[in-house]
Amino acid sequence: MCACEMRIAYLVNQYPKVSHTFIRREIQALEALGVEVVRYSVRRVEEPLKDPADLAEQERTKVVLDGGPQGLAAAIAKQSAKRPAAFARASTLAAKVGYGSERGLAIHGAYLGEACVLLDWMEQDGIEHVHAHFGTNSTTVAMLVEALGGPGYSFHVHGPEEFDKPDAISLGLKIERARFVCGISSFCRSQLYRRVSYDHWGKIHIVRCGVETSFLEGDGRPFPTAPRLVSVGRLNEQKGQILLVEALGQLAKDGVDFHLVLVGDGEMREAIEAAIRRHGIEDRITITGWASGDRVREEILSAQAMVLPSFAEGLPVVIMEALGLERPVLSTYVAGIPELVGPDNGWLIPAGSVEAIAEGVRELLDTPPQRLEEMGKRGRAAVLERHDVRVTGAALNELLHRYVS
Repeated sequence: MCACEMRIAYLVNQYPKVSHTFIRREIQALEALGVEVVRYSVRRVEEPLKDPADLAEQERTKVVLDGGPQGLAAAIAKQSAKRPAAFARASTLAAKVGYGSERGLAIHGAYLGEACVLLDWMEQDGIEHVHAHFGTNSTTVAMLVEALGGPGYSFHVHGPEEFDKPDAISLGLKIERARFVCGISSFCRSQLYRRVSYDHWGKIHIVRCGVETSFLEGDGRPFPTAPRLVSVGRLNEQKGQILLVEALGQLAKDGVDFHLVLVGDGEMREAIEAAIRRHGIEDRITITGWASGDRVREEILSAQAMVLPSFAEGLPVVIMEALGLERPVLSTYVAGIPELVGPDNGWLIPAGSVEAIAEGVRELLDTPPQRLEEMGKRGRAAVLERHDVRVTGAALNELLHRYVS
């Protein structure tokens, strides 16, 4: 069987989400190569979708929990009667994984029900393989589908969540049972190596996140000369935006000129807004709230650089997008970020340090626009080499052909 005849499923806990457009791009890249992809989501996305491409994906996605508890119960009854031995093995596996988890046995019983629903759908849809994104509950469900007698699975690990609690999510077991596993960076792959014996290392591969073509092409505007910065991401503890505000408050007192646009929303917005008011820099920082891909692109192009002072990451897609649009990046020595950001295209600073952020931003703002533009061009070259979605899609397609065909 050739790759063009392959029919696979993508399984994500919530799809399509605003922050998961890289999954949509990956699916579309595979489809362009002839792979037929059926979209499954465990639950519906809670946040409102505005991007027409996300809305189109939502229409194409089957949602497991739309059937409610009755749907899970009916699926369990059907599969337990149809394949009692496999159901017993899958139940034992669900109990084994659930026993040491944060979610407990009852939730893993629900995961077994979700797997029963999906197995029925996959048989109807002629699915040969399941690819899950994130090594958490979506991969648990994919593993249980396989245990029930369904198709084999692979999964993509991003971090940092999987590395914060590897034992609680049975990460090693999931790797052992998978056909293959993808990490989004060399750092990510190294953390996966730690969870299993050397015998399993050969099926752990790097498949990076891809950047949409629109983030690899500017619009012809000249490089900005105004000291405008942008930071894109959910407003939460992990992203460190509140420390960025503290650092900019110090720079404002020193008479440094700047304007920052925070693109995103989240649980720390109120605290961040209070910090902005405390430093008296309301006129220097704008918070946009949730933004479409087009709005994110516009904000990046309007800035001289992207600043992302994260404490924990995998390798943020927004860094790839900024570099793809020829804007240098200031970020932290965290996880896979140093694999893409370096002295040629940006600045790396220690995580969690207001002083380091202030020093880095000061140096960035003191850098002549011509130099920043040159750094941005080198950043784009690095992204084209590693994160063009056509390249990453081809890499995943090759693995599917190797392990599934």
